[in-house]
Amino acid sequence: MSFGELDPVVLDVDIPERGLPKRSLGAVVHVHTSDAFEVEFVTASGRTAALVTLKASQLRKATDDDLICVSRIGGLASPSRRRPRPR
Repeated sequence: MSFGELDPVVLDVDIPERGLPKRSLGAVVHVHTSDAFEVEFVTASGRTAALVTLKASQLRKATDDDLICVSRIGGLASPSRRRPRPR
Protein backbone atom coordinates (compact mmCIF):
# COMPACT_ATOMS: atom_id res chain seq x y z
CA MET A 1 0.00 0.00 0.00
CA SER A 2 1.22 3.49 -0.78
CA PHE A 3 1.04 6.45 1.58
CA GLY A 4 1.83 10.10 0.95
CA GLU A 5 2.94 12.89 3.24
CA LEU A 6 0.17 14.10 5.58
CA ASP A 7 -1.97 11.00 4.94
CA PRO A 8 -3.84 9.89 8.06
CA VAL A 9 -2.90 6.29 8.88
CA VAL A 10 -3.93 3.66 11.41
CA LEU A 11 -1.39 1.49 13.19
CA ASP A 12 -2.04 -2.20 12.44
CA VAL A 13 0.28 -3.56 15.17
CA ASP A 14 1.04 -2.83 18.82
CA ILE A 15 4.32 -1.00 19.47
CA PRO A 16 4.56 -1.40 23.25
CA GLU A 17 8.06 0.06 23.55
CA ARG A 18 6.60 3.38 22.33
CA GLY A 19 3.28 3.00 24.17
CA LEU A 20 1.33 2.79 20.90
CA PRO A 21 -1.56 0.33 20.78
CA LYS A 22 -2.88 -1.15 17.57
CA ARG A 23 -5.49 1.15 15.97
CA SER A 24 -3.69 4.36 16.99
CA LEU A 25 -4.25 7.21 14.54
CA GLY A 26 -1.19 8.95 13.12
CA ALA A 27 -0.09 11.05 10.16
CA VAL A 28 2.68 10.39 7.66
CA VAL A 29 5.15 13.25 8.00
CA HIS A 30 7.86 11.90 5.69
CA VAL A 31 8.15 9.21 3.03
CA HIS A 32 11.61 7.60 3.25
CA THR A 33 11.02 4.91 0.59
CA SER A 34 8.02 3.15 -0.90
CA ASP A 35 7.99 0.93 2.21
CA ALA A 36 9.30 3.21 4.98
CA PHE A 37 7.34 6.10 6.47
CA GLU A 38 7.92 8.52 9.33
CA VAL A 39 4.63 8.66 11.24
CA GLU A 40 3.71 11.12 13.99
CA PHE A 41 1.25 10.20 16.71
CA VAL A 42 -0.11 13.06 18.82
CA THR A 43 -2.00 13.43 22.06
CA ALA A 44 -5.52 14.85 22.14
CA SER A 45 -4.02 18.22 23.08
CA GLY A 46 -1.70 18.18 20.05
CA ARG A 47 1.61 17.22 21.72
CA THR A 48 3.76 14.74 19.80
CA ALA A 49 3.55 11.40 21.61
CA ALA A 50 5.77 9.45 19.22
CA LEU A 51 7.58 9.88 15.93
CA VAL A 52 8.29 6.45 14.49
CA THR A 53 9.62 5.01 11.22
CA LEU A 54 7.26 2.24 10.13
CA LYS A 55 6.84 -0.17 7.24
CA ALA A 56 3.75 -0.14 5.03
CA SER A 57 2.79 -3.57 6.42
CA GLN A 58 2.41 -1.98 9.88
CA LEU A 59 -0.09 0.62 8.66
CA ARG A 60 -3.36 1.02 6.86
CA LYS A 61 -5.14 4.05 5.47
CA ALA A 62 -7.67 5.72 7.75
CA THR A 63 -11.21 5.59 6.37
CA ASP A 64 -14.57 7.23 7.05
CA ASP A 65 -15.54 4.03 8.90
CA ASP A 66 -12.85 4.61 11.56
CA LEU A 67 -13.95 6.15 14.84
CA ILE A 68 -11.37 8.13 16.80
CA CYS A 69 -11.05 6.99 20.44
CA VAL A 70 -8.84 8.16 23.28
CA SER A 71 -6.41 5.85 25.08
CA ARG A 72 -3.64 6.48 27.60
CA ILE A 73 -0.06 6.83 26.41
CA GLY A 74 1.98 3.86 27.51
CA GLY A 75 -1.05 1.71 28.21
CA LEU A 76 0.84 -1.25 26.77
CA ALA A 77 4.18 -0.66 28.46
CA SER A 78 5.06 -2.36 31.71
CA PRO A 79 4.89 -0.09 34.79
CA SER A 80 8.69 0.14 34.92
CA ARG A 81 8.79 1.51 31.36
CA ARG A 82 6.08 4.16 31.75
CA ARG A 83 7.23 7.73 31.53
CA PRO A 84 6.01 10.13 34.21
CA ARG A 85 3.26 12.42 32.96
CA PRO A 86 4.05 16.15 33.05
CA ARG A 87 2.13 18.08 35.68
